[in-house]
Amino acid sequence: MEETIGISVFLTDTPGIGGRLRKEPEDFLVEEISNELERVEGGKFTAARIRSRNWETNRLVRKLARILRMSRRKIRFAGTKDKRAVATRLFQFDCSPEMVNSLSMADVEILDVFQTNDRLDIGDLFGNEFTVGVKDILMPINDAYNESFETGSEILETGGFPNFFGVQRFGVIRPVTHLVGRHITRGDFEQAVMTYVGNPIAGEHEEAFEARKALQEDRDYAKALVDFPEKLSFEKAVLNHLVKDPDDFVGALGQLPGNLLMMFVHAYQSYLFNRMLSLRMEKGIPLDLPIEGDLVLPLNKYGLPDHGNWIPVKERNMEKVTDQVKRKRAFVSAVLFGTESELAKGEMGEIESKVIDDEGVKNRDFFIGQMARLSSKGTRREILAPMDVIEIHKTEDSVLFNFQLNKGCYATSLLREFMKTDAVNY
Repeated sequence: MEETIGISVFLTDTPGIGGRLRKEPEDFLVEEISNELERVEGGKFTAARIRSRNWETNRLVRKLARILRMSRRKIRFAGTKDKRAVATRLFQFDCSPEMVNSLSMADVEILDVFQTNDRLDIGDLFGNEFTVGVKDILMPINDAYNESFETGSEILETGGFPNFFGVQRFGVIRPVTHLVGRHITRGDFEQAVMTYVGNPIAGEHEEAFEARKALQEDRDYAKALVDFPEKLSFEKAVLNHLVKDPDDFVGALGQLPGNLLMMFVHAYQSYLFNRMLSLRMEKGIPLDLPIEGDLVLPLNKYGLPDHGNWIPVKERNMEKVTDQVKRKRAFVSAVLFGTESELAKGEMGEIESKVIDDEGVKNRDFFIGQMARLSSKGTRREILAPMDVIEIHKTEDSVLFNFQLNKGCYATSLLREFMKTDAVNY
């Protein structure tokens, strides 16, 4: 599966411990490290820290909106979280604190409610803290712990791990979000829709698989609307539109939440990034040191890599930039390709150009004329996810990992270095 999302290499040379993530949601705890919102009595927004179990973010927002009888656009959050997990994060609502406090949902706990005048938007977080248990390990737990310690030592010596976009970006059971995005950038909205609602993939629930298969074969949208299981509510929203207007594929996609639509395009950019990072590693070019032609990201005022500001690495500044990278004050980057992207020079530039040329994609493809809100200028992303500390413990039946990551960095991209197993076990 990992090769289908552009990942083809490991940083570490140690044997993997195998095992399985998220045997139960409680095996994967994630707590958002949120931006601080000033508490103001009588403020115009209501913020709430919410703990959820086994809830995908978009579906949770949709359910919250239905209970509160409000548009889902009036509910905001800083970052998406894995479904099969126990996740604690900040939400914001355009309603009264009393309405939020009245919420009662299975596997959802309201921890803190307050008013603020500060608006919360996507990306308004610093990172996440994880506590993860890997279970169903075939080797003895002591051996798994020792191997994990060695892997952790290699990662800490490097100063981090390859900053791949994890499998959740693309879909764990159905890794298709980047394929939908690819069709959108090519202006093939019919194929984008069918890749999302049709396109049966082995491994998903049998009822969903059969419904998708039938739709792929007969294009009977009305029948599919009946056959699709209720839990596929987003697919059913798309199908409902196609029943009314079978040729309006742009309108059908428009039935999906805005952040999910953006995820399609972003996933395609993520796929290209993963391929570039894999190719750099395959060529033996370091992640923790710059080479001539690299574009390096300095830290912003929050101590995070500044994705909108980069420094070209040239012979005349190589020594200074290298020192900054070694001190974790700057990070080597690769492109998230879009309409205004600037490519690196030198060997990294050749890698970026090769991936883009092989894919046959152009800057202008990321201007989505028929769905302008999905257009993307592009940016850059650090190729090394920084890590200074990771705690590793063992129990009778698992190895436990505790660590913090910057926003946008994937726990599964770290844990794959320890497990070295098929991504479906994530």
